[in-house]
Order: sequence, then structure tokens, then C-alpha cells
Amino acid sequence: LTCRGLVSSASRPREESWLKTLFVRKVDPRKDAHSNLLAKRETSSLYKLQIHNVKPECLEAYNKLCQEVLPKIHEEKHYPCALVGTWNTWYGEQDQAVHLWRYEGGYPALNEVMSKLRQNKEFTEFRKERGNMLLSRKNQLLLEFSFWNEPVPREGPNIYELRSYQLRPGTMIEWGNYWARAIRFRQDNNEAVGGFFSQIGQLYMVHHLWAYKDLQTREDIRNAAWNKPGWDELVYYTVPLIQEMESRIMIPLKISPLQ
Repeated sequence: LTCRGLVSSASRPREESWLKTLFVRKVDPRKDAHSNLLAKRETSSLYKLQIHNVKPECLEAYNKLCQEVLPKIHEEKHYPCALVGTWNTWYGEQDQAVHLWRYEGGYPALNEVMSKLRQNKEFTEFRKERGNMLLSRKNQLLLEFSFWNEPVPREGPNIYELRSYQLRPGTMIEWGNYWARAIRFRQDNNEAVGGFFSQIGQLYMVHHLWAYKDLQTREDIRNAAWNKPGWDELVYYTVPLIQEMESRIMIPLKISPLQ
């Protein structure tokens, strides 16, 4: 509890000096939105994370339909969006599809794409047919952390882990402060794909996306991080910020730019 208070308070000069060295940008969080402090400013990309729970008997048909239709949206130049990755959950909640989209240009780009898709008869039929295969669906609009890797296409085969954290309200800045340092410990094997935080949907949500050759490689890389001085301290301070966490191991579909 004493350590936790040290992180949260800047009332003492020594603590204030220490905190300032952690901030991603030296802006008083009381005078600027968290999204402006933590997100990439050199780009204006907005991300959409879609999670679909598919009827078990429909998963194969769902994947086939998505592989036929989604690349057409991705390849159309007049849609300012790109398919970052599309997967099925392997370990975690079963019969689940996960899609990650990037909208170049932020909310105006999102509005433009949605408006054009409403006029696209093929996409309208696709949504109708897809809807009959689903048990539930949800989405979130995300920004990417400034200190994380840009998610770019990669060759496979890989498995992907989506680690999702529900943070305690008011702790996003602290999380960003610690992970701006922690990400340096996880770059040796090129496993860090992208890091995001929610803007619309379930709030105070953080998603870290990782790539591994297989489950044993994942285990070896994660264990190796504990041998690096400083990693254990960062984990110690971030754990109290978390309310819930979930790990999905995912397999990319053939059309996914992340293989």
C-alpha cells in the first residue's frame, strides 16, 4: 500500500521529480485528455476491435464468408480503412472471431467508411447473412499507445495472443507510464505487435497484441523477461491497476495481413 501511494501522489518534491521522469509526455494530466497524453500524435489512426461469438455449427461457414467479402473492403482504395488482422480464438472463449481494423484519418474516416458501406449492396447482404450465424457481437474503438509498435503485416506461421486488461477507473496514465518502460523488455524476439486503449465501448480497457511461433516459444519468451532487471518491479506496480484480465490465443485466417 505504501508503494502504491508513492506512484499515485506527487505531493512531495522527490516523488514529483520521479513521476515526471515516467510520463510519456510532460503534460499535466489534469490539463489534457488521457488520449492526448498516451496516443500517437504523428498519426491520426483509429482502430476498431470486433469480437463475434459464432454459433458452433456455423464457424466454418462464417470464416468462408468473411474470407470472400472482407478483402474486397480492405482492397478498395476509396475506403480509408485497412484490415489489420482477423483470427479465430484457439484457447479462450471458443467459436469466436476477432477482427482488427485501422481507419486512417480517425473518426471522419470511420464515418466515411460506414456511410459508403451502407450503400454497398454486397456488404449489406454480407451483414445479413453473417448476422444469422452469430450468438453475440461487440466492438470497441481504440487508439494506439505512442510507445508501442505499429501493427504491420508479418509473415507466418504465428499464433497471436490478445491480452485484455480492465483497469480501475483513473489509472490509465499510470498504466501508460509503466508500460512505456516495460515494453523495452519485450522487444528482443519481435513479439510485440500492438498496444491499444479504448475510447468507445467498454472503457478503461487495454489490449496488448503479441505474436509467437508456438505456445512453447511464448512460454520461453515470457519466462526470459523475468531474468531482466526491472521487469519484476514493473509487473509488481501494474498488477494493482487491474480489475480483470483475459488472454486469448488466436489463429489467423488466410486473409489476415498478420500471419
